[in-house]
Amino acid sequence: MWMRRVWWTLLGFALVACSTDRPVPPVPSSSTASWQRIPDGLSARTEVAAAVLDGKIFVAGGYRGDGGTVATVEIYSLADRSWSPGPDLPLAVNHAMAVSTPARVLYVLGGYLGDGTASRAAWRLDSGNRWTSIADLPEGRAAGAAAAVGGRIYIAGGIGPGKDLAASMLVYDTGADRWSSTSGPPTRREHLGGAAANGLVYTVGGRTGAGNLKAVESFDPATGQWTKRPDLPTARGGLAAAATCTGQVVAAGGEGAATFPQVELYDPGSDTWRALPPMLSARHGLGVVTAGPQLFTLSGGPEPGLHVAATNEVIDLGFLGACPS
Repeated sequence: MWMRRVWWTLLGFALVACSTDRPVPPVPSSSTASWQRIPDGLSARTEVAAAVLDGKIFVAGGYRGDGGTVATVEIYSLADRSWSPGPDLPLAVNHAMAVSTPARVLYVLGGYLGDGTASRAAWRLDSGNRWTSIADLPEGRAAGAAAAVGGRIYIAGGIGPGKDLAASMLVYDTGADRWSSTSGPPTRREHLGGAAANGLVYTVGGRTGAGNLKAVESFDPATGQWTKRPDLPTARGGLAAAATCTGQVVAAGGEGAATFPQVELYDPGSDTWRALPPMLSARHGLGVVTAGPQLFTLSGGPEPGLHVAATNEVIDLGFLGACPS
């Protein structure tokens, strides 16, 4: 039964194909940038969670090729350009959310258990090699997006109890080890991307049972208000997003009738989207992170549905400007 749910989640939607989306101009100077393959991960996975901490990229959980859910954590050293095993998660989860905070602490949150139940469990990485349980989420949440602003973590969108599209946004106070809830994105959806940039939380794309979406919205923690932003040029779910060091938001990958290689950048200064060079390998269920001026895409499925890869790529976004010191 859980396997049928997985295939319905990944394949059963009437997803919008690439041909329906409008052209988008490239970011100036992006023609000089190109994607490069970096070493494959230690295992092929999809529906992973990824975050960066202290010069290392952590890729956690996901599905393996036979549909099994894993607790595996793999670590990519930016200095050594090599992968090594990390500490396994206390539970095997897929479709979890991961984030590192400005205080340089990494968290893995929620996700689906192997039986398809949305988990309430959450962990903090201590000393780089040990997972410590933190307060449970107020409700199970999977296939959402996590972002950190100040001392709080925000989980927006995704699937909540009863397999319904989540209406609320979960908020974790890292200092008090306490969760609360607030209004979620005006457009309810799951399999969306999310990122924090310039003190705002952005939710990007995603999907519902009716198809892929272009919706982009931002949340201001200072006012508690959501604001509609220009649509994502390419409607897609199963994507991931990250913020650049210069304050833009990048959306990469996804799936529809096929997987998406598209990578698109939102500039809050001009309130516009622009195209970046497409990935070498189209994937969905991938991790997307930035480290300094570099953008990484990690693991994911090369075809719609339950397919896995160990593929990883990087592009240098230094043409956007120098990272703040």
